[in-house]
Order: sequence, then structure tokens, then C-alpha cells
Amino acid sequence: MTAELTSSGMLDAAIKALAQMFTAPMRGVLLKAVALALVLIVVIGIGLERLFSALAESGAGWAEATYGFAPHAAWQALVWVLSFMAGLGILTGALFLMPAVTAFVGSFFVDEIAEAVEREHYPAEPQGRALPFVRALVEGVKFALLALIVYACALPFLLLAGFGLVILFLANSYLLGREYFELAAMRFRRPDEAKTLRKQHAAYVFFAGMSIALFVSIPIVNLATPIFAMAFMVHVHKGLSKRAELIEARR
Repeated sequence: MTAELTSSGMLDAAIKALAQMFTAPMRGVLLKAVALALVLIVVIGIGLERLFSALAESGAGWAEATYGFAPHAAWQALVWVLSFMAGLGILTGALFLMPAVTAFVGSFFVDEIAEAVEREHYPAEPQGRALPFVRALVEGVKFALLALIVYACALPFLLLAGFGLVILFLANSYLLGREYFELAAMRFRRPDEAKTLRKQHAAYVFFAGMSIALFVSIPIVNLATPIFAMAFMVHVHKGLSKRAELIEARR
């Protein structure tokens, strides 16, 4: 793999994606994606807060009835403290859930984003085929579930200072790179061909995923992750496809 492909090409793709995010064709998609991500985060947060608060109150009620060595007010104070701690945990957890949430949200808008990028930067080339909605949704759900499994495995390492954060960053790089590259590639290839191309350039796609992982780690800004990630990976896929065509033409 040439140095131009690994450095200049990736940087150019990131710059183009960032520059197009706030253009007229993208603004509507950006607003919809951000709104949907916020709704999901709020709904998940409220649901978890209610669940943990109910568990804390139920547990304190059981402990008071069983042991009863402290006044009722003390048990109520304990419930409040536990609920408050749960709320802080949910707020922190939302930051870790953001990659999964934004990837799921992105599955609703992949074609709108990709079409805008292709029209702007590749007008002379054939446009990709829109992914069937069910297919895009399934890919988004699969990614979200896989991300949750990976995060659950990495969670214990958060106790080891910054080591856990490094693991999560690398996991996000792999997962986000894989997800968005395959979504971009499937507009031009069968799903199995998209996966094969990604595996052939696994290291490059992984390093490209680092750009998305960095983007998703920035609070507030990360709500726009689907826009940046999909636009970025459209350029990455185009670059790898052209390189493959040149290699094939030289044979």
C-alpha cells in the first residue's frame, strides 16, 4: 500500500467530508440525524434512570423491612444517593453508547449522505444503488449490538486508568471503520464483495476508522458522526476502488 494512499488520500477524504457537512444538501440530513440521536439518548437515559431508581427503592425497602436498624428517613436518603449515582452513571454511559447510537441512527440516512457526496465530488461516475431500507437497518442493529458486547468486555479495563479508554478507542476504530466502509461499499457491490474488499484493506480501513473514533469521542459534536463517517467512507471506498482498478489494468 502506497504512502499516498495511507496518508494523503485519507487526509483528503477527511477534509472533504468535514467541508461538506454543513453544505445545503447536508444540513437537512444533519438536523434529522442529530434530532434522532438526541431522542434515542434521552429515551434510553430516562428508561435506565427509572429502572435503576426503581431497583434502588425496591432494594432499600426490602433492606428496611428485613433489618430495620435505621430510621425510614435514612433509607430514603440512601435511595436518593443511589438514584443520583445511577443518574451520573447513565450520563457517563451515554458517552460510551454514543458510537452505537449514532451508527444505528446513521442506518436511516446512509443513502441520502452518500448520494450528496457522490453528486458533489463524483458527478461523472455512476451513482451507487440505494441500499434496501431493511438491509441498512439490519446492519445498523447488528453494529449496535456488537458494539454493546465489545463495550461490555472492555468495561472492566476502565478501572486500569487510561488503558480502558485506549481499548475502547481501538474498538471504536475497528467497529466504526468496518460499519461505515461496508455501508459505502454496498452501494456498488454485493454484501459479500464489500466484506471481501474491507478484509483486503483491513489495516487501511482500521486507520480510517480512527478518524471516526476521534470524531465520536468529542461530546456534542459526536451527534453528527453519521454525516461525517458516511461521507468520509464514501471517499475512502472510492479511493480503494480506483486503486484496485489501476492494479487490475496493469495486469
